[in-house]
Amino acid sequence: MSESNLKRTLTGSVVSDKMDKTVTVLVERKVKHPLYGKIVTRSKKYHAHDENNEFHVGDVVVIEETRPLSRTKTWRVTSLVSKTQG
Repeated sequence: MSESNLKRTLTGSVVSDKMDKTVTVLVERKVKHPLYGKIVTRSKKYHAHDENNEFHVGDVVVIEETRPLSRTKTWRVTSLVSKTQG
């Protein structure tokens, strides 16, 4: 398989589901500080397409990069890792 066919995937938790067919996913990653060597947490929010409005706040999901769907949305939810309690 060539490199161009592989799509980037990220895992994060849903922090907002107020929009129609869109969820906001918070992805956190740990990086080592270049000078001090301390492990720090970096986070970023992505808007991801959720066609059937099936994901809710607290769910841990996998998102995949896709073509631009709107001005801010270039990711789509592919699978559910864990469901929130309640």
